[in-house]
Amino acid sequence: MNKKDLKRFKDILQEERTALIRNASKTLTEEATLDVSELPDEIDQASAEYSQSFIFRLRDREKYYLSKIDKALSKIEAGEFGICEECSEEISLKRIEARPVTTLCIRCKEEQEMEERSYG
Repeated sequence: MNKKDLKRFKDILQEERTALIRNASKTLTEEATLDVSELPDEIDQASAEYSQSFIFRLRDREKYYLSKIDKALSKIEAGEFGICEECSEEISLKRIEARPVTTLCIRCKEEQEMEERSYG
């Protein structure tokens, strides 16, 4: 992969990382507190608790995605970005453009998914 593409993916990953951290901070400051005394009845309270639970599950997924972004950024710094962790072949540019945090080429990813289906 050339330096121009590496810089482009690094910028994309850093922008996504910044956005995720901004959302997490927003959750902590605005959405993390639930004051039950402000809700008039049990239905409103249950609805608010469900919404809060949903937000936290969403943020948990974002936390996992953030770790993948950090791993991809580390790979860029180490000169290992765009190399399949399974077969050590170069991952296609189209695949990386579609999913910059990918660690597997399309062939290895398909094999992984087939194995998961056979165990599931």
